Amino acid sequence: MPLPIDEIKKLIKDSIPDATVEIKDLMGDNNHYSAIIKSKLFNNLNKIEQHKLVYKSLKGKMGNELHALSITTEVK
Repeated sequence: MPLPIDEIKKLIKDSIPDATVEIKDLMGDNNHYSAIIKSKLFNNLNKIEQHKLVYKSLKGKMGNELHALSITTEVK
């Protein structure tokens, strides 16, 4: 079952409370998304560490309910 945009945002915001999250459905199929996530928590983390923080917030749904998510992270 696909994961709705609101649920993805909630999962990220639950783990990264100050995050600004913009998500686009790339194919209109609720299965292929692009996300821009901005947070102060990304300060002093390299891109790999930032992305790991986002993946961790998805609680194992990446690759299961969430098929594809292109992530761009930025420091607030």
